[in-house]
Amino acid sequence: MSNINNHKIHLSPPHLSGKEIEFLDDATASNWIAPVGPHLDAFEQEFASFTGMQGAAAVQSGTAAIHLALELLGIGRGDRVYCSSFTFIASINPALYLGAEPVFIDAEPDSWNMSPRALRRAMKQDALDGRLPKAVIVVHLYGQSAKMREILRICRHFDVPVIEDAAESLGASYFGVQTGSMGMYGAFSFNGNKIITTSGGGMLVSRSIPAIDRAKKLATQAKEPVPHYEHKEIGYNYRMSNLLAAVGRAQLRQLRIRIKQKRAVFEIYQDALDRVKGFTFMPEYEGSYSTRWLTTLTVDPKFTKVTRDHLIETLAEQNIEARPVWKPLHTQPVFQGVEYHPHSNQTSVSEGLFEQGLCLPSGSALRDVEQQWVINCILARLREERQRFVSISSRR
Repeated sequence: MSNINNHKIHLSPPHLSGKEIEFLDDATASNWIAPVGPHLDAFEQEFASFTGMQGAAAVQSGTAAIHLALELLGIGRGDRVYCSSFTFIASINPALYLGAEPVFIDAEPDSWNMSPRALRRAMKQDALDGRLPKAVIVVHLYGQSAKMREILRICRHFDVPVIEDAAESLGASYFGVQTGSMGMYGAFSFNGNKIITTSGGGMLVSRSIPAIDRAKKLATQAKEPVPHYEHKEIGYNYRMSNLLAAVGRAQLRQLRIRIKQKRAVFEIYQDALDRVKGFTFMPEYEGSYSTRWLTTLTVDPKFTKVTRDHLIETLAEQNIEARPVWKPLHTQPVFQGVEYHPHSNQTSVSEGLFEQGLCLPSGSALRDVEQQWVINCILARLREERQRFVSISSRR
């Protein structure tokens, strides 16, 4: 086989609408290009309105948004912070910046997100030991909400605040409520691979206007409101520029369209591959609405006769980008020995997902012919492996 047009099919590339240049022209014509300006203010207002929150602070990354949320909660050295284990390291890194102690919570099968069962067990044990966490960071992976009703009920019982890492789930909802708007703080990312992008950037949202005002102060080197430069505390250089905010405003106007496009990509994969024994797509459980930011599935080699890694290699040979799902943080070398609470005593869901989980090209601008080529490559490899297996079996 040879690639249909010899260009790379990426996992989730940026998708511009053409409107971005109009907003950028306005920003440059007005000379507002620094981390202040009318597009920055408008982007924050429009984003807060979309998520149903009272305030938003546009920053340089989703990581910066999580960092500011932890600062607002007063997290410091030695404080325990729970975090989903099945996620990218950026979800927990800000806690380490502040000297906090990470504790990792397993995923659960229905959502692939934080396990309420493991969370409850960890909370109960820490309550008995008198060392409850100062915060819980819940991650909504691949466009899919965690089971926030159960998670929030547990955290409220133990009076522990929740930060939602919604970097991958902008536009997803849970019983009609937007992800990132159910906890005390929500953090979003506009990295180039996200469903909307500002090339780089993030957003912190909250129902508390005073908290957002403080976040903006901390994100601007904690400058005091006086004519000279006065600093009573340490801050950060985290504010988004007016130029990037202009791009974000144009992108935000396309979000609902992008969600429809992402879900359509998923549905085509599902229709073509769902009948393959050994393929199981990430579920969309009752009450949730996923953006399908990435189409993800597990590959069970007992049935497929081919592993997830074999499929990635096959696609790479055709210049198609596919990747494993996130490697659980508790299995990362940098976190060796860190406390981890599995879904059950017998089952670590996140480890099983990592062993078999596959992310397929899911760009909202993915053309039908490109997606069909991805599907054809997968099916061809499966046929080859089955024929080889039958051939070997017949010789025994």
